[in-house]
Amino acid sequence: MILCHEGKLSLWCFLGGLSNLLVFYGADAWWVEETIWTKVGLVLGYYVALNVIIKIRYKPRDYQVAVRATFLGSVLSAGIVVFLYAGERYKPFGIYATLMALFHYSEYLGIAICNPKTLSPDSFILNHSIHYALAAVASWVEFFVEVHFVPDMKTYKLLWILGVVVCVAGESLRKVAMITASKNFSHIVQFERQNEHELVTHGVYGWMRHPSYVGWFYWSVGTQITLGNPVCFVIYAIASWKFFHDRILMEEITLLNFFGEEYVQYQERVPTGLPYIHGFRVEP
Repeated sequence: MILCHEGKLSLWCFLGGLSNLLVFYGADAWWVEETIWTKVGLVLGYYVALNVIIKIRYKPRDYQVAVRATFLGSVLSAGIVVFLYAGERYKPFGIYATLMALFHYSEYLGIAICNPKTLSPDSFILNHSIHYALAAVASWVEFFVEVHFVPDMKTYKLLWILGVVVCVAGESLRKVAMITASKNFSHIVQFERQNEHELVTHGVYGWMRHPSYVGWFYWSVGTQITLGNPVCFVIYAIASWKFFHDRILMEEITLLNFFGEEYVQYQERVPTGLPYIHGFRVEP
Protein backbone atom coordinates (compact mmCIF):
# COMPACT_ATOMS: atom_id res chain seq x y z
CA MET A 1 0.00 0.00 0.00
CA ILE A 2 1.36 3.40 -1.05
CA LEU A 3 -0.19 6.35 0.78
CA CYS A 4 -1.10 9.27 -1.47
CA HIS A 5 0.52 12.71 -1.11
CA GLU A 6 -2.36 14.16 0.94
CA GLY A 7 -2.36 11.12 3.21
CA LYS A 8 1.36 11.44 3.92
CA LEU A 9 1.01 15.19 4.48
CA SER A 10 -1.84 14.67 6.94
CA LEU A 11 0.12 12.01 8.84
CA TRP A 12 3.19 14.20 9.28
CA CYS A 13 1.10 17.19 10.36
CA PHE A 14 -0.97 15.06 12.75
CA LEU A 15 2.26 13.86 14.35
CA GLY A 16 3.46 17.46 14.39
CA GLY A 17 0.40 18.46 16.40
CA LEU A 18 0.88 15.47 18.68
CA SER A 19 4.45 16.64 19.32
CA ASN A 20 2.91 19.26 21.62
CA LEU A 21 3.39 16.52 24.21
CA LEU A 22 7.16 16.82 23.81
CA VAL A 23 6.95 20.55 24.46
CA PHE A 24 4.77 19.98 27.53
CA TYR A 25 7.11 17.42 29.06
CA GLY A 26 10.24 19.18 27.81
CA ALA A 27 9.35 22.26 29.85
CA ASP A 28 10.75 20.47 32.91
CA ALA A 29 14.20 20.53 31.33
CA TRP A 30 13.96 24.09 29.97
CA TRP A 31 12.66 25.87 33.07
CA VAL A 32 14.02 25.77 36.61
CA GLU A 33 10.66 26.62 38.16
CA GLU A 34 7.90 25.77 35.76
CA THR A 35 4.19 25.83 36.52
CA ILE A 36 1.32 24.20 34.68
CA TRP A 37 0.51 27.58 33.16
CA THR A 38 4.07 27.95 31.92
CA LYS A 39 3.69 24.62 30.15
CA VAL A 40 0.31 25.59 28.71
CA GLY A 41 1.78 28.87 27.46
CA LEU A 42 4.68 27.06 25.78
CA VAL A 43 2.34 24.57 24.13
CA LEU A 44 0.06 27.34 22.83
CA GLY A 45 3.08 29.21 21.49
CA TYR A 46 4.32 26.05 19.79
CA TYR A 47 0.89 25.43 18.24
CA VAL A 48 0.75 28.98 16.89
CA ALA A 49 4.28 28.58 15.48
CA LEU A 50 3.26 25.33 13.75
CA ASN A 51 0.31 27.07 12.13
CA VAL A 52 2.48 29.95 10.93
CA ILE A 53 4.98 27.52 9.43
CA ILE A 54 2.37 25.47 7.56
CA LYS A 55 0.67 28.66 6.34
CA ILE A 56 3.97 29.81 4.81
CA ARG A 57 5.08 26.36 3.65
CA TYR A 58 2.01 24.97 1.89
CA LYS A 59 -0.17 26.01 -1.01
CA PRO A 60 -3.89 26.59 -0.26
CA ARG A 61 -5.12 23.03 -0.91
CA ASP A 62 -2.32 21.37 1.06
CA TYR A 63 -2.69 23.99 3.78
CA GLN A 64 -6.34 23.01 4.28
CA VAL A 65 -5.22 19.44 4.96
CA ALA A 66 -2.21 20.42 7.07
CA VAL A 67 -4.04 22.84 9.36
CA ARG A 68 -6.78 20.30 10.13
CA ALA A 69 -4.38 17.43 10.76
CA THR A 70 -2.22 19.64 13.00
CA PHE A 71 -5.29 20.72 14.93
CA LEU A 72 -6.40 17.13 15.51
CA GLY A 73 -2.93 16.07 16.61
CA SER A 74 -2.93 18.97 19.07
CA VAL A 75 -6.37 17.99 20.39
CA LEU A 76 -5.10 14.45 20.92
CA SER A 77 -2.11 15.73 22.89
CA ALA A 78 -4.36 18.03 24.94
CA GLY A 79 -6.69 15.13 25.71
CA ILE A 80 -3.80 13.02 26.97
CA VAL A 81 -2.54 15.87 29.18
CA VAL A 82 -6.01 16.49 30.65
CA PHE A 83 -6.42 12.80 31.44
CA LEU A 84 -3.00 12.57 33.10
CA TYR A 85 -2.91 15.85 35.01
CA ALA A 86 -6.42 17.23 35.53
CA GLY A 87 -8.56 16.50 38.57
CA GLU A 88 -10.52 13.26 38.66
CA ARG A 89 -13.78 14.89 37.59
CA TYR A 90 -12.19 16.29 34.39
CA LYS A 91 -10.44 13.11 33.25
CA PRO A 92 -13.44 11.88 31.19
CA PHE A 93 -13.16 15.01 29.06
CA GLY A 94 -9.53 14.16 28.32
CA ILE A 95 -10.58 10.68 27.19
CA TYR A 96 -13.38 12.20 25.11
CA ALA A 97 -10.99 14.66 23.40
CA THR A 98 -8.64 11.78 22.58
CA LEU A 99 -11.49 9.72 21.08
CA MET A 100 -12.73 12.67 19.03
CA ALA A 101 -9.29 13.48 17.62
CA LEU A 102 -8.58 9.86 16.68
CA PHE A 103 -12.00 9.43 15.07
CA HIS A 104 -11.82 12.51 12.86
CA TYR A 105 -8.22 11.98 11.82
CA SER A 106 -8.74 8.28 11.07
CA GLU A 107 -11.71 9.21 8.86
CA TYR A 108 -9.37 11.19 6.62
CA LEU A 109 -6.61 8.60 6.73
CA GLY A 110 -9.12 5.84 6.00
CA ILE A 111 -10.29 7.56 2.82
CA ALA A 112 -6.67 8.27 1.85
CA ILE A 113 -6.02 4.54 2.07
CA CYS A 114 -9.17 3.03 0.56
CA ASN A 115 -10.48 5.62 -1.92
CA PRO A 116 -8.03 8.52 -2.45
CA LYS A 117 -9.90 9.72 -5.57
CA THR A 118 -12.66 11.07 -3.30
CA LEU A 119 -10.26 12.60 -0.75
CA SER A 120 -10.73 16.26 0.21
CA PRO A 121 -10.34 18.44 3.34
CA ASP A 122 -14.00 17.60 4.03
CA SER A 123 -12.94 13.97 4.58
CA PHE A 124 -11.95 14.94 8.13
CA ILE A 125 -15.75 15.50 8.57
CA LEU A 126 -14.99 18.31 11.01
CA ASN A 127 -17.62 20.38 9.21
CA HIS A 128 -20.10 17.51 8.96
CA SER A 129 -23.18 19.68 9.65
CA ILE A 130 -24.43 22.45 11.90
CA HIS A 131 -26.43 19.83 13.83
CA TYR A 132 -23.27 17.81 14.47
CA ALA A 133 -21.49 20.90 15.80
CA LEU A 134 -24.43 21.86 18.02
CA ALA A 135 -24.61 18.33 19.40
CA ALA A 136 -20.92 18.47 20.31
CA VAL A 137 -21.32 21.84 22.04
CA ALA A 138 -24.38 20.56 23.91
CA SER A 139 -22.36 17.63 25.27
CA TRP A 140 -19.61 20.00 26.48
CA VAL A 141 -22.15 22.24 28.19
CA GLU A 142 -23.81 19.31 29.94
CA PHE A 143 -20.47 17.90 31.04
CA PHE A 144 -19.21 21.11 32.65
CA VAL A 145 -22.57 22.00 34.21
CA GLU A 146 -22.67 18.57 35.85
CA VAL A 147 -19.00 18.84 36.87
CA HIS A 148 -19.92 22.03 38.72
CA PHE A 149 -23.12 20.83 40.41
CA VAL A 150 -22.67 17.04 40.72
CA PRO A 151 -18.92 16.39 40.29
CA ASP A 152 -19.04 12.90 41.78
CA MET A 153 -21.05 11.56 38.83
CA LYS A 154 -18.01 12.15 36.58
CA THR A 155 -15.65 9.99 38.62
CA TYR A 156 -17.04 6.50 37.89
CA LYS A 157 -14.12 4.72 36.21
CA LEU A 158 -16.27 1.79 35.10
CA LEU A 159 -18.37 4.25 33.10
CA TRP A 160 -15.24 5.62 31.42
CA ILE A 161 -14.13 2.10 30.54
CA LEU A 162 -17.56 1.15 29.18
CA GLY A 163 -17.65 4.29 27.04
CA VAL A 164 -14.18 3.67 25.65
CA VAL A 165 -15.02 0.04 24.84
CA VAL A 166 -18.19 1.09 22.98
CA CYS A 167 -16.31 3.83 21.11
CA VAL A 168 -13.38 1.60 20.15
CA ALA A 169 -15.73 -1.18 19.02
CA GLY A 170 -17.79 1.25 16.93
CA GLU A 171 -14.72 2.96 15.47
CA SER A 172 -13.09 -0.38 14.64
CA LEU A 173 -16.23 -1.66 12.90
CA ARG A 174 -16.48 1.53 10.84
CA LYS A 175 -12.84 1.41 9.74
CA VAL A 176 -13.06 -2.28 8.85
CA ALA A 177 -16.14 -1.44 6.76
CA MET A 178 -14.25 1.34 4.97
CA ILE A 179 -11.30 -0.91 4.17
CA THR A 180 -13.55 -3.79 3.11
CA ALA A 181 -15.55 -1.58 0.74
CA SER A 182 -12.31 0.00 -0.50
CA LYS A 183 -12.95 2.09 -3.65
CA ASN A 184 -16.70 1.61 -3.21
CA PHE A 185 -16.69 3.62 0.04
CA SER A 186 -17.46 7.34 0.11
CA HIS A 187 -18.53 9.86 2.74
CA ILE A 188 -21.09 11.22 0.27
CA VAL A 189 -24.12 9.31 -1.00
CA GLN A 190 -23.57 8.66 -4.71
CA PHE A 191 -26.47 9.32 -7.08
CA GLU A 192 -24.65 8.21 -10.23
CA ARG A 193 -23.03 4.80 -10.54
CA GLN A 194 -19.33 4.84 -11.38
CA ASN A 195 -17.91 2.18 -13.72
CA GLU A 196 -15.89 0.56 -10.92
CA HIS A 197 -18.75 0.65 -8.38
CA GLU A 198 -19.55 -2.86 -7.12
CA LEU A 199 -21.98 -4.21 -4.54
CA VAL A 200 -19.91 -5.36 -1.56
CA THR A 201 -21.48 -8.28 0.31
CA HIS A 202 -18.46 -10.03 1.85
CA GLY A 203 -16.70 -9.52 5.18
CA VAL A 204 -18.62 -7.35 7.63
CA TYR A 205 -21.09 -6.58 4.84
CA GLY A 206 -22.16 -10.21 5.07
CA TRP A 207 -23.32 -9.54 8.66
CA MET A 208 -24.98 -6.15 8.16
CA ARG A 209 -25.75 -3.95 5.15
CA HIS A 210 -24.46 -0.72 6.70
CA PRO A 211 -21.57 -1.55 9.06
CA SER A 212 -20.01 1.91 8.74
CA TYR A 213 -23.23 3.52 10.00
CA VAL A 214 -23.58 0.95 12.77
CA GLY A 215 -20.05 1.72 13.89
CA TRP A 216 -20.63 5.47 13.80
CA PHE A 217 -23.89 5.13 15.73
CA TYR A 218 -22.28 3.22 18.60
CA TRP A 219 -19.20 5.45 18.60
CA SER A 220 -21.50 8.47 18.92
CA VAL A 221 -23.41 7.18 21.94
CA GLY A 222 -20.18 5.81 23.40
CA THR A 223 -18.75 9.33 23.64
CA GLN A 224 -21.63 10.31 25.92
CA ILE A 225 -21.17 7.23 28.08
CA THR A 226 -17.52 8.25 28.47
CA LEU A 227 -18.49 11.78 29.49
CA GLY A 228 -21.17 10.48 31.86
CA ASN A 229 -23.78 12.68 30.16
CA PRO A 230 -27.22 11.11 30.81
CA VAL A 231 -29.18 13.82 28.97
CA CYS A 232 -26.98 13.89 25.87
CA PHE A 233 -26.79 10.09 25.88
CA VAL A 234 -30.54 9.94 25.26
CA ILE A 235 -30.48 12.84 22.79
CA TYR A 236 -27.53 11.39 20.86
CA ALA A 237 -29.15 7.96 20.67
CA ILE A 238 -32.41 9.39 19.31
CA ALA A 239 -30.79 11.93 16.96
CA SER A 240 -28.26 9.42 15.61
CA TRP A 241 -30.97 6.81 15.06
CA LYS A 242 -33.09 9.35 13.13
CA PHE A 243 -30.12 10.53 11.07
CA PHE A 244 -29.11 7.01 10.03
CA HIS A 245 -32.73 5.97 9.45
CA ASP A 246 -33.13 8.78 6.90
CA ARG A 247 -29.65 8.33 5.45
CA ILE A 248 -30.14 4.60 4.89
CA LEU A 249 -33.51 5.19 3.22
CA MET A 250 -31.93 7.64 0.77
CA GLU A 251 -28.86 5.50 0.16
CA GLU A 252 -30.80 2.32 -0.46
CA ILE A 253 -32.94 4.02 -3.10
CA THR A 254 -29.74 4.75 -5.04
CA LEU A 255 -28.38 1.24 -4.43
CA LEU A 256 -31.59 -0.30 -5.76
CA ASN A 257 -31.26 1.88 -8.84
CA PHE A 258 -27.64 0.79 -9.27
CA PHE A 259 -27.95 -2.94 -8.60
CA GLY A 260 -31.65 -3.79 -8.96
CA GLU A 261 -32.61 -7.37 -8.12
CA GLU A 262 -29.13 -8.13 -6.80
CA TYR A 263 -29.63 -5.57 -4.03
CA VAL A 264 -33.19 -6.76 -3.33
CA GLN A 265 -31.83 -10.26 -2.66
CA TYR A 266 -29.09 -8.79 -0.48
CA GLN A 267 -31.73 -6.95 1.56
CA GLU A 268 -33.60 -10.20 2.11
CA ARG A 269 -30.50 -11.99 3.38
CA VAL A 270 -28.80 -9.33 5.51
CA PRO A 271 -30.23 -6.79 8.03
CA THR A 272 -29.14 -3.15 8.17
CA GLY A 273 -27.43 -3.72 11.51
CA LEU A 274 -29.22 -0.90 13.34
CA PRO A 275 -32.24 -1.54 15.61
CA TYR A 276 -35.65 -0.97 14.00
CA ILE A 277 -34.13 0.38 10.78
CA HIS A 278 -35.10 -1.73 7.78
CA GLY A 279 -34.11 0.53 4.90
CA PHE A 280 -36.04 1.13 1.70
CA ARG A 281 -38.08 -1.84 0.55
CA VAL A 282 -39.55 -2.31 -2.90
CA GLU A 283 -43.22 -3.23 -2.60
CA PRO A 284 -44.09 -6.48 -4.44
